[in-house]
Amino acid sequence: MKRILVAPLNWGLGHATRCIPIIQELEQAGAEVFLASDGVALHLLQAEFPHLPVVELPSYRIRYESANMVWNIGKQLPRIIWAVRREHAEVKRLVKQHQLHGIISDNRYGCFCDDTNSVLLSHQLHPRIPGRLLNGLANYVLNLAIARFDTVWVPDIPEVPGLAGTLSHGKTVHRDVRYAGILTRMQVYESEPEYDVAVVLSGPEPQRSILEQRLLEQAVFMPHKFIFVQGKTQTKKHHYAADNVEVVSYLTSQDLNDVLMASKVVVSRSGYSSIMDLAGLGKKAILIPTPGQTEQEYLADILAGQNLFVSQKQDALDLDTGIRQLSRTTGLRHGTYPTDSFKTLLREWLERI
Repeated sequence: MKRILVAPLNWGLGHATRCIPIIQELEQAGAEVFLASDGVALHLLQAEFPHLPVVELPSYRIRYESANMVWNIGKQLPRIIWAVRREHAEVKRLVKQHQLHGIISDNRYGCFCDDTNSVLLSHQLHPRIPGRLLNGLANYVLNLAIARFDTVWVPDIPEVPGLAGTLSHGKTVHRDVRYAGILTRMQVYESEPEYDVAVVLSGPEPQRSILEQRLLEQAVFMPHKFIFVQGKTQTKKHHYAADNVEVVSYLTSQDLNDVLMASKVVVSRSGYSSIMDLAGLGKKAILIPTPGQTEQEYLADILAGQNLFVSQKQDALDLDTGIRQLSRTTGLRHGTYPTDSFKTLLREWLERI
């Protein structure tokens, strides 16, 4: 039996959610799975897989206090580097203690080990950083970090531009890059409409809370039925903010799937994992990038430019206008992107290691 560590980054919930189908497939293949993360991502994994052992890794404690990405990350960089070094030491200990055969790290650059096969799961092969000099420097440092892994799995299709555009396509960054198709825990099935709008919140604080408050302030005065999924996985809470606004702290995969299938449209961040879920479901959506998160801004712009989704800025939200504009969009039709390509890739890897 192969023993595999799966370690998603705690930067909102997206990295953890897109690891869910990988974990499920590992179990189907008979692997013994160990989970590692921190914060809300860790809590979600524990809720989804209560039967699996979980290890808490050092937290990066990412916060987005302003819309300036360089400032946000720059002032937190020493803490992030220290956390990466500590998580690397912890992973080496886990490999030795449990005799692990492989590691799948979703954007945790310290989660590799020279003594076992290490896979980096990431769509950000070419991140977008403001300023030509900073962008070049950031990509150079990233390439050094990527080189420590044996393989890179990209949750996208190999054909340009794919779903992530230039983020996941371009010049070679590693000797072994494999495209895994999109990763989504969502499934399509028949469902009776129950909600007009599902608001799915995630991402670093305080921007997650700021967005929630601004959306609530508009939703309570609208004639639509809303459900807000806060993305707060610490405790399960449920209440009504108004007669037309239901609020739940978080939902496990199947419950969220049910809610999204029962909703006419979705409002969410334009994080890549959220977009993969929308592609898997074929839902129309209003995308609201996290201020200063250039990847989300890029994805929202290119997808809105293709009339696939509506994009709005957080400081200029207009829910009523956005909902009306959705009639002019197509959404990402279900079946456009493969959702099970990763299974072959994963099983071949398990046989090889």
